[in-house]
Amino acid sequence: MSDNSLTIEIIVPNTPKQVFTAITNVDKWWSEGIDGETATHGGEFTFTDYTDLWCRFRLTEFTPPERIVWQVIDSRLDFIGNHTEWTGTQVIFEITPTADGTRLEFTHQGLRPTIECYEACSRGWDFYINRSLPELLATGTGDPIRKP
Repeated sequence: MSDNSLTIEIIVPNTPKQVFTAITNVDKWWSEGIDGETATHGGEFTFTDYTDLWCRFRLTEFTPPERIVWQVIDSRLDFIGNHTEWTGTQVIFEITPTADGTRLEFTHQGLRPTIECYEACSRGWDFYINRSLPELLATGTGDPIRKP
């Protein structure tokens, strides 16, 4: 993206519908600490990693099986000085069919190299998008943050 927001692209051998459905099962690939509605336009959910880190999201776009946008409406990132650094950012999933399956372009719009959490957050997203989500699609079991 032209604004240097974090973007990760993967291609998986699944259908767009399977990828879309997997993304909406956020507790299966990101964190078991998901509470709320993750599969309805206008739905809201909260993510936690079971520390003082949490974020509240609203689904502002929900177009099966092509696009999902989560707007961060509130956040607390306990490991950096600006605890609300994610508030106002967007997490975007663009899903397109390819000859080999499906291309997923993940963008955390607003997560730029100039902000404090970029290094740690980009490593986290890299793990969940490049490893956990594809594992969920391939085996039915991802590697989310587990409940203590």
